[in-house]
Amino acid sequence: MKDIRAESLDSLIDYFEGNGEKKFRAKQVWEWLWVKSAKTFDEMSNLSKASREKLKEDFTINAIEIDNSQVSNDGTIKSAFRLHDNHLIEGVLIPADDRMTACVSSQVGCSLSCKFCATGYMKRERNLDAGEIYDQVVAIRSQAEENYQQPLSNIVFMGMGEPLLNYKNMMNGIDRITSEDGLHMSPKRITVSTAGIAKMITKLADDQVKFNLALSLHAADDHKRDTIMPINETNTLDALMKALRYFYEKTENRITFEYILFYDFNDSIEDAEKLLRYARKVPCRINIIEYNPISEASFSKADPQTIDRFAAHLIKGGIHTSVRRSRGKDIDAACGQLANRSKVE
Repeated sequence: MKDIRAESLDSLIDYFEGNGEKKFRAKQVWEWLWVKSAKTFDEMSNLSKASREKLKEDFTINAIEIDNSQVSNDGTIKSAFRLHDNHLIEGVLIPADDRMTACVSSQVGCSLSCKFCATGYMKRERNLDAGEIYDQVVAIRSQAEENYQQPLSNIVFMGMGEPLLNYKNMMNGIDRITSEDGLHMSPKRITVSTAGIAKMITKLADDQVKFNLALSLHAADDHKRDTIMPINETNTLDALMKALRYFYEKTENRITFEYILFYDFNDSIEDAEKLLRYARKVPCRINIIEYNPISEASFSKADPQTIDRFAAHLIKGGIHTSVRRSRGKDIDAACGQLANRSKVE
C-alpha cells in the first residue's frame, strides 16, 4: 500500500475529486500530514468517518517511532527510530545555550566506508524517504520542547548516511520542513553535510538551494584523504573545490569545512598550512572537531594543546575557525559514532 506522504498535493486533489469529494479535502489532509504531523488517519478529525476509512483502504502513513532514547551527561539526547520495515536509524538532539540542534539521518547505514566513522562500517540498507526525514525533525523538536522548553532552532544532516546519495528524498524532506504548508523552518538554519560528491554539489548549486553546505574534509591533501575517505579517489580535492566555488557563485552561501583532528595523522602545522591554502580558495569557515574513537578504527584524538595550536594557525591565517567540542560521547551520540548501538533487540 502506498504511503500517502509520497503523493503531491495535486495528486491528492485528483484522488478526492475522483471519489466525488471537494477539492478542499485534499488541502485538509495535506495540512494534517505536513503541518500537524499526523501519524494516523483517525487524527484527521475534520474529515468524515467515511473519508477516513476510504483513506485507510487506499493509503498508509509510514511514520517512524522512537524505539528508545538515551540522555547524555551533557544533556544530549540520542534516539533510535524504528522504521515501518523494522530498520533502525539514529537521530540526536544537541542542546546548547543559544540553540537546539537536531542531527538527522538520511540513509539506513552508509555506502561510503569512511575509516573513522562507525556508520561507515555498516551496510547501506536503503535511502530514507522524505516523510522519514521529516518525522525525525518532528520527534526531536518535541524532545527539545518537552525537555528544555525551547524550540528547535537548527537542523544538521550529519547523522547516518550520505545525504547527496539520497538527493531527491533529502530535497523533498527539506521542502516539507521549510515550506509554509510544512514546518516553516528557515533553510538558513539547515546544514547539509557531505563527504564530497562533486557532481551533486554542482546540482545543489544549479538548484540554488537556500540551506548551508558543509564538506567533511579531514585532510587537505589527496593522499591522506584517500587513506581515510575512499570517496576521494573519484572526487579529488581539485574536483571538489571546483564544485564548491560554483556552489558559492550560484548561492552566495559560505562553505563550512569540517576537519576532525587525528593524532599524528593530520594534526601538524604543515597539515594546518595545507588546509589554510585550500580553504582560501572559497569563502568559508572551518570547524575543527574532536575525534570520537570507535572500536572499529585505530585512530586517536589529538591532544588539546595540538588542537588549540592548529586552530590558532588557521585563525592567524585569516580563516574564521571554531573548535567544536564533542557532545554525547558517553552514549555514542557524538560525531562519527552513530551505529545503532543503543538498539534493543
